[in-house]
Amino acid sequence: MRIAIPVDEPSLDAPVCVSFGRAPYFLLYNTVTKETEFLDNSAAAASGGAGIKAAQAVADRGTQALISPRCGENAAEVLNGAEITIYKSIAGTAKENLDAYDDNKLSALSEIHPGFHGHEPK
Repeated sequence: MRIAIPVDEPSLDAPVCVSFGRAPYFLLYNTVTKETEFLDNSAAAASGGAGIKAAQAVADRGTQALISPRCGENAAEVLNGAEITIYKSIAGTAKENLDAYDDNKLSALSEIHPGFHGHEPK
């Protein structure tokens, strides 16, 4: 299984980014091979539709799960269409979130927000 996590820098020790669509990078982690890859999020600089573009980039990489603190409705629609399960991240690093996933301590992200549409999250 491939898991994606939005991160502030390309490191397992990086904190999970508060914004999915505007995250600088995505950690792509393969649970079978334990390999990690970092994907530059070209959508982060988009003037609009960053969540949709980021969701498509993650889906195009064969991701089956996303761990994120929040997700906008347009991005969630793309992710759901690609059958990607969205989990709510915990405070901490990408590695701590992967460990929490392995320990079945993450819950589904149930609160999907309407999106920021040109406004950064606070």
